[in-house]
Amino acid sequence: MDTMLLTQRWWTIALRGAAAVIFGILTFVSPAASLLALVVLFGVYAIVNGAINLSLSLRGPAGAPRWGSLVFESLASLVAGALTLIWPGITALVLVLLIAAWAVVTGVAQVVAAIRLRKQIRGEWLLGLAGVLSVAFGVLLFLAPAAGALAVTIWIGAYAIVFGALLVALGFRLRSWGRTPGRHVPAGAVPATS
Repeated sequence: MDTMLLTQRWWTIALRGAAAVIFGILTFVSPAASLLALVVLFGVYAIVNGAINLSLSLRGPAGAPRWGSLVFESLASLVAGALTLIWPGITALVLVLLIAAWAVVTGVAQVVAAIRLRKQIRGEWLLGLAGVLSVAFGVLLFLAPAAGALAVTIWIGAYAIVFGALLVALGFRLRSWGRTPGRHVPAGAVPATS
């Protein structure tokens, strides 16, 4: 992915984070909402998240390298969201396991992307931390899948708020880097911020 494209589309990362924060807040506002509402809310969020990531990873100048881990994460989000919306009557246990698998898969993809970016940018730790948070959240859900729906709703909300805040911070960091005059980045690299 072209660095300039990434800094020009900083808002897509921030938008993805804002969607996660909104999702998290909504789960706190109405924690006793029906399981169906949670299923639909998660399904829509996962599809929006996957679509934004896929758009970001596939848009770029001809011949520019694509980010395989971001495409993989996007497809995992789209599949998780679609499966959730296709079968809205699934049990709480299946929903918890689906969300856990999604969190682990996308978290691993984010950690891989952060490791690849570590020599090219400063601040990649935000993406890496978001990935580690996703993996930890997924593992926690796998370890306690029978937890009550209210507890799961609160876990999901807290995770989404923290994860979203990290992505918003990363988006604005890319925005500020893109506005810094005189920065030159080699083709295919991502800017290092100070």
